[in-house]
This record gives sequence, C-alpha cells and structure tokens, in this order.
Amino acid sequence: MKSVGAVTNIVLVTGPSGAGRSTAINAFEDMGYETIENMPLALVPRLFHGPASGRDIALGMDVRTRDFSVKGVMDIMDLIREKEDFTCTLFYVNCSSDVLLRRFSETRRRHPLLPSDTPKAGIDAEKDLLQLLKNRADALINTSELTPHDLRDEINRLFAGESGATLAVNLQSFSYKRGVPRGIDMVLDCRFLRNPYWDESLRGKTGLDQEVRSYVQADERYDQFFDQVVNMAELLLPAYREEGKSHFTIGLGCTGGQHRSVTLTEELANTLAKKGWQVSIRHREMERRNAN
Repeated sequence: MKSVGAVTNIVLVTGPSGAGRSTAINAFEDMGYETIENMPLALVPRLFHGPASGRDIALGMDVRTRDFSVKGVMDIMDLIREKEDFTCTLFYVNCSSDVLLRRFSETRRRHPLLPSDTPKAGIDAEKDLLQLLKNRADALINTSELTPHDLRDEINRLFAGESGATLAVNLQSFSYKRGVPRGIDMVLDCRFLRNPYWDESLRGKTGLDQEVRSYVQADERYDQFFDQVVNMAELLLPAYREEGKSHFTIGLGCTGGQHRSVTLTEELANTLAKKGWQVSIRHREMERRNAN
C-alpha cells in the first residue's frame, strides 16, 4: 500500500473495438489497480472527489461507454490533472484495420459503433472518431502482432512499479508545428542542431536512417548536448522513482519531427536502456505520416 498522501495514478484505457482493451484492463487488475469498465462519463468525476485513496485506478472506456465522446474524455483528463494528488495517463490500445477486420470476421461479432453496417464500416468510423485521442495518447501499444500474453508483458513493462520500485521511461519525438504532446513531463528542444531537411539527399529520410543520424551527430554541439541530457536523466529519473512515479515521459521536439528529434530520441533510448531503464519510444509525426 502507498503511504497516506501519496499520488493516485489514473489510467484511461481506450482504443478501437477488438484491439485488446479488455485484456489491458485485466492486466492492470493483476498489477493491483482498481479497474472499472465502461463507467458512464458523467459519473467519472465522482471518483476524484476528496483525497486520493492511495490505490491506482484504470478506467476502460470506448464507444460502448454511455455518453462517450472524445471531448468528454479530454475534459476528464483536464479535470484529473487539475488535482494535486492525482495524475492522469491516456493509454491507447491500437491495432491495424486489417487485423481488426479479421478478428471481427473470426468471432462474427457486429461492430458496436455501427451494428447494422459491415464490420469494415464500423472499424473505419471508429478510427476516425478516436483519431484525436490516439494523437493525444501518453502511451500507445499496437496489438496487431501481439498475443494477449505479449500485450500483458508490454503493459507490465510500461506501467509496473506502483510501489516506486520501477520507473518506465517513455520518449516521444514530435514537431513543434503540431504543438507539444499532452502529458509530457519534460521537453527538450532539438531545433538548434543542424537540420537534415536542407540536404535534398536526406530530406525524405528520417532519424531512423543512419545517414540522418550521422548528419545530426556531426553538429559540433551535439556531443555536449547529448551528454548533458544523459547526465540530467541520470540525476532526475532515480529521484522521480523515489517519489513513487511509475512512468516519466520526455518529449524531444524539432521543426518537422522527422530528423533531429527522432535521432535524439533513438540515441537517448539506447543509452538509457543500456543503463537498465525500461524505455519505450513513440515518434508522433512518423505515426501520422504512416497512417496517411
């Protein structure tokens, strides 16, 4: 149990129907979270009246939830984050459309959003509806190639550590043009580094390509900046772990979110992982580009 006055973590679990949200909720329950599925959104604020209970909570919500709306979920997130003794994480369980269609075909279930239409129509409509929540997610897992057991392992890796024994570190690259992602604990601006965009041979590549990484790392300021970031992480992460945080998100931004921020995110993730930290990566702008 947490001590009196400890922060309660609230995880809002959502995603398209069939992606594995129920499996995710069961995983949180096994980790000791209090779990509630499809609680009407209008009733959710009652959970946060008064002081925190000291037990973390996972709330499952999707299109089957009474009065569900994207705005309603965002309003709940804002409400939680206004309270000193609560933290909020939006966790999105994603899956590719073709895998979702196969799952619905195998189970012969109707899609809950459009039960009178084809499963494909329901899948497409639901993905459009949830796109903003996907973009705003603090943590995202794609279950397209995961078994239920794999999904549980991923959730444990990201969220285990209620007692503060572990800390999951999430690194996100992003574009300042689209704004800083919600739920970021610390933001690092990479826009001062040399920009591969101005090299036509590199413009279409990303920080996942070695040519781009080498270009960015050739900046004379790169090594000193990177060393300072690693030193700061080594100073702060143990402190946040001691405070009882179960996850910590670092955002690394550049102009387009394709080159410099991706390079720094990948290099920092590799360095922290070698030092024993649980690290996950999300490249927000690349996800958007691949989805189009």
